[in-house]
Amino acid sequence: MDQRDVTGTGVAAIALRLALISLIVGVVLSALGINANNLFYSLNILARRLYDLGFGSIEWILQYILVGAMVVVPIWLVAWFLGAFRTRRD
Repeated sequence: MDQRDVTGTGVAAIALRLALISLIVGVVLSALGINANNLFYSLNILARRLYDLGFGSIEWILQYILVGAMVVVPIWLVAWFLGAFRTRRD
C-alpha cells in the first residue's frame, strides 16, 4: 500500500500544506496578541473555570433539591402513613 493511496497526495505535500496553514494561523494569532505562553495560560484558566462552573451548578442543583425535599418528603410521608391505615377492598 502506497502513502498516496490513503491520502491522495504525498507526505511532503501534506507537510508543506500543514506548514503553510500553521504559518497563516500563527500570523493571525500574533496579530491578535496571542502567543504560545498566553495561549496555554488562557486554556488553563478556561479549563479551571469550566471545572468550577460544573461543580457550582451541581451545588446549585443540590440546594434546590434540598429545599424542595423539605416540602415534598413530609407530605409524602403523611400520605403514605395515612394510606397504610386504610383498609384494602378486594
